[in-house]
Amino acid sequence: MASHRKPRTRILTSPGSRRTAAGLTTAALASVTLLSQTAEAAPSRPQQTIEEVKQKVDDLYRQAEVATQKYNAAKEQADEQRGTVDRLLDDTARRTQKMNDARRRLGTYAAAQYRSGGISPTVQLLLARNPQQFADRSHLMDQLTGAQKKAVSDYQEQQAKAVHQRAEASRSLERLTETQASLKESKKDVQAKLAEARQLLSRLTAQEKARLAELERKKEAEAKRKAEELARKQAEKERKEREDRKQHDTPDPGTGTPDGGSGGGTSDDGSYATKAAKALAFARAQMGKPYVWGATGPNSYDCSGLTQAAWKAAGVSLPRTTWDQVKTGDRVATKDLIPGDLVFFYNDISHVGMYIGDGKMIHAPKPGASVRVESIYYMPIYGSVRPA
Repeated sequence: MASHRKPRTRILTSPGSRRTAAGLTTAALASVTLLSQTAEAAPSRPQQTIEEVKQKVDDLYRQAEVATQKYNAAKEQADEQRGTVDRLLDDTARRTQKMNDARRRLGTYAAAQYRSGGISPTVQLLLARNPQQFADRSHLMDQLTGAQKKAVSDYQEQQAKAVHQRAEASRSLERLTETQASLKESKKDVQAKLAEARQLLSRLTAQEKARLAELERKKEAEAKRKAEELARKQAEKERKEREDRKQHDTPDPGTGTPDGGSGGGTSDDGSYATKAAKALAFARAQMGKPYVWGATGPNSYDCSGLTQAAWKAAGVSLPRTTWDQVKTGDRVATKDLIPGDLVFFYNDISHVGMYIGDGKMIHAPKPGASVRVESIYYMPIYGSVRPA
């Protein structure tokens, strides 16, 4: 039986061909070695220094705070619009009920006239596809009694108002949907920034994390030094003011501050210190609670959520975002800060803390941190306001 296997092809090699093959193999190995050496010699991408990583992380946290304020603004707007929509829908339901009552009254007149015989103008009106067109026929309206005319007028009025309110509710619902979309986008933005920051930090070695902690300590020490310098200047200012009052026999209005520290004077409004004391007492009671973006308490806060809640405890209503809070109250120079004043940071006004005296503030810092006391010089100051 014939075999169908394909015969193997024999490769005949001569001494010369073996040398040629050996030469090719040697050349190929040399090429691989050369490529390997070239790859090893090629410069790798420069890694970020720990200072650059810290700057990047700080920037991401700040960008997240900007996104948080956008989220807060959108949420506040959505809550207001949702209230408006609910109110309009309730009004529309009441208006529809009134329209149905007016229709029933017309039906009563129509039924009575039908029982008495004939299709009356009232029945025609009730059955008309467009009651307004029928009402415009004055010669038919003249046939209606005074009570019937009033029933027709009431029905038309309630019908027009119901149509108007339904249209207004529809527009408000559209605006609410747009705001909710903006809210969702801001939420995604915050989460993306925070995730990127966490990822950068997770890649650090133990040595790099130690170096990062050292940079933080240096930053805090410098901020503390500036705070102490401000406290000395404020104390010196108060001392001179007391001496001036003694020389002119002016009664001392008192220079105590809500937390007992130096504060650069008192407000012209005697009630401010009392309100500030209440706000600060509330803020201090939140110490140790975590920063959570978008939170307004009672278990967690973001920066503007804390200041809003603190001043609310003192009977003062502040808007939700840092961008609106900075517009509330009187502007104050840093050297003139007193406890209770709000201090805002960065050119984008994305962070806020409450001044407690001695160059320090209480604030909700950032994700992963809790409400705490810190120097106001820990971040670049934008400006300050006195809210009450």
